[in-house]
Amino acid sequence: MVGGRSSRMGRDKARLPYRGGELAAWIARAVHDAAGSATLVGNPDLGGIPDLYPGEGPLGGILTALRHTSSEWNLVVACDMPEVSADFLSRLLRAAETSAADALLPVGPSGHPEPLCAVYHQRSADPLAQSFARGIRKIMQALEAVPTLRLPVAELEPFQNVNTPEDWAGYAG
Repeated sequence: MVGGRSSRMGRDKARLPYRGGELAAWIARAVHDAAGSATLVGNPDLGGIPDLYPGEGPLGGILTALRHTSSEWNLVVACDMPEVSADFLSRLLRAAETSAADALLPVGPSGHPEPLCAVYHQRSADPLAQSFARGIRKIMQALEAVPTLRLPVAELEPFQNVNTPEDWAGYAG
């Protein structure tokens, strides 16, 4: 999982109160139920691992996650997607494991791939790190160097993230 603070939200999204706990814990449970384990990147205060590239964006968080795991396939889920479910993540993981790709990105009804609710193989770490070393910080641009499967999915809900107090108003309380 990749965590972070949103300047538009004004606070750490991982710590937003959600369903009797914190949002990051809710998402970590979904990741754990789908993959067997979960690690939060970027917030040691929540029991996670420190980001190796603080302030360098989500691509740095993905690289940190891939450097701290021995798993071949790794779910990467942003900490601000309250509608993500273990069932949805399990389906992504199964599809990735049967593909020849090094990354699987779901594509929702909008047609846009979601790199922060995706599955990355360890093989993707080196090409992503090489792109990062060249100054690339946009995930989709870095993924141009990685064999990637774009998986159409009918659901839009798992990709709904919260970046503003207005976004959060629909989930809080």
